Amino acid sequence: MTSTVPNAVQHTDAAEPITMFGPDFPYAYDDFLAHPAGLGQIPATGHGTEVAVIGGGLSGIVAAYELMKMGLKPVVYEADQIGGRLRTVGFDGCDPDLTAEMGAMRFPPSSTALQHYIDLVGLETKPFPNPLSPATPSTVVDLKGESHYARTIDDLPQVYRDVMDAWNRCLEEGADFSDMNRAMRERDVPRIREIWARLVEKLDNQTFYGFLCDSDAFKSFRHREIFGQVGFGTGGWDTDFPNSILEILRVVYTEADDHHRGIVGGSQQLPLRLWDREPQKIVHWPLGTSLSSLHGGEPRPAVTRMNRTAGNRITITDATGDIRTYPAAIFTGQSWLLLSKVDCDDALFPIDHWTAMERTHYMESSKLFVPVDRPFWLDEDESTGRDTMSMTLTDRMTRGTYLLDDGPDRPAVICLSYTWCDDSLKWLPLSPAERMDVMLKSLGEIYPDVDIRKHVIGNPVTVSWENEPYFMGAFKANLPGHYRYQRRLFTHFMQDRLPADRRGLFLAGDDISWTAGWAEGAVQTALNAVWGVMHQFGGATDPTNPGPGDVFDDIAPVELPED
Repeated sequence: MTSTVPNAVQHTDAAEPITMFGPDFPYAYDDFLAHPAGLGQIPATGHGTEVAVIGGGLSGIVAAYELMKMGLKPVVYEADQIGGRLRTVGFDGCDPDLTAEMGAMRFPPSSTALQHYIDLVGLETKPFPNPLSPATPSTVVDLKGESHYARTIDDLPQVYRDVMDAWNRCLEEGADFSDMNRAMRERDVPRIREIWARLVEKLDNQTFYGFLCDSDAFKSFRHREIFGQVGFGTGGWDTDFPNSILEILRVVYTEADDHHRGIVGGSQQLPLRLWDREPQKIVHWPLGTSLSSLHGGEPRPAVTRMNRTAGNRITITDATGDIRTYPAAIFTGQSWLLLSKVDCDDALFPIDHWTAMERTHYMESSKLFVPVDRPFWLDEDESTGRDTMSMTLTDRMTRGTYLLDDGPDRPAVICLSYTWCDDSLKWLPLSPAERMDVMLKSLGEIYPDVDIRKHVIGNPVTVSWENEPYFMGAFKANLPGHYRYQRRLFTHFMQDRLPADRRGLFLAGDDISWTAGWAEGAVQTALNAVWGVMHQFGGATDPTNPGPGDVFDDIAPVELPED
C-alpha cells in the first residue's frame, strides 16, 4: 500500500498500466511519441522558417525540440533559466551533488509521455519517499498534538482506516471510480467519454469539499478533517478543498498521486539535456544540430511585447529591445504573464480566451530545504526501537516534511516544509532563516529529543512560487464552474475553428492542460501545439500515426452549454 489514504481499487502487477491520457481528452500521447513514423512532416518550402517559442520550461523545450526535428527553426525566449518549474538548486559551500527540487520533484508512472523524454535523454529515476510508501522507512502523523508512528497504514489507529474506507466509498458512489479506472486502464475511449460526460455535467459546479459532504461516507466532520490533514498519496488535501472536484477526479483516475519516482540528480536535467541533445532523426538540419547550437548556446531574453502585424504574423519585442516577426509562435508561460509582464495586443486571442486566462486560478506553494551531514533520522531510538525521525504529516506549520538521502554515509537533505495555498502564504513574509526557525520549532514539538539543527551543514534554500515574478503561482487549479474556461484554453491548438485573424499564436504549458500540477500536462500541451504549428505550415502526420488534432473530433472534451 503506497499512500496514507489510497485509491479505491488496488491492482496486481499484471494489470495493464494506466496512463495519464484522459479522461477529458483520451489520446495516447505515449503511442504517438513511440511510433516510428514520427510526429509528422512539413513541406520543404517551410524548412528553416523561424517559429517563436516563449518560455524555456519543459513545455517550451519539448515543443522547440520537436519543431527542430521537423525542420523548423525554433527561437526560444526565456526570462530566467531553462527549466521553468523543473528547478533544481544546490547549497552554497556543499557537495554539488547535494540538490533540492524547488518545483517538480515526484512523477507518477502514469506520466507516460513525460517518461518518453526521461528515457530519451538517459535519466534515471528512483522511488520517492511519500508518506507510507515502500521507499519511506517510517511516517509520523501528528494531529492536534498527538503523534502516531507507522510503517504501514495498519500501524495507525482505526480512525485512519475508517477515513480510507470513507474515501474509497465516496469515489465509488459519487464518481464511478472502478468503472472509470477500468476503462482508462483498457484505453476504452467510448466508455471513458460516456462516464466523464455525465460527471462533468453533474459536478462542474461542485467543490472538492462539497463532494465529500454530499457523500454518506463522509458524514463525520472528524473524518473530513482528518482526510484534509492527512489525505491520500502525497498527504493532506485540505488546501484543495475549494477547488473543483473535477480536478481531483482527474488525479485519482490517472493515479497521478501514486507510486511516485524522483529523477536522480534533479529534474532540471531533463529540459537541459533536451536543450543540448542532437537528434539522430532530423529534417533539414545537419546531424549534430541541437537547440543549443541553433541559439549560440543561450535562449533569447524575456519577451516584453507581443502584437499582430500585417499578414497575421506575430511580432515580438524582447528585453534588449530586439524586434522579430514570426509566422507562428507558441506561448508556454503561465497565462497571467500575458496580463501583466508582457505588453499584449488584444488581437492576439479571441475575447473568450482572454476571459479564460483572466479567470485562471493558481495554487500558491512554498518549500524550504536544508542540507544535513547524514541521514541521522535512520538512527534507532534505543528507548523505542523506532527511527529517530520520520517523514512527517502534521497540522502544524510545516504540514509535510520529507527526508531525502543517497546512502547512510553521505550528506542528505530535509525538505522541512512543503505547503500550498493559505499554508504557503503564511511563510511569504519570512526570510529563509526565519522560516527555518519556525519549522524547527514545530518539528521540535513533535521530536523533542532530536536536535535537527546540529546536523545542518549549510544555509536553507526556499521558494514561494506565488512570489516568483515569472510564475505568480505554482500551478493552476480550476475552481467550480471553470470547466468551460479550461476547455477553451486546452483546445486552442485547433485553430481552424478560430477566426482567421486570431490564428498563429498557440498556447501550451501546464496551466493549459487538464492535468495541472503535473509535468505530463506540460508535455501533452506542447505536443498539441507542435501539431498545430505543423498544420499551419501545411504539414501532416503519417496516416499510421494520427496526431491529437487528427482525431480531435472523435475525442474532443465534453462541451457544456454556455446559456
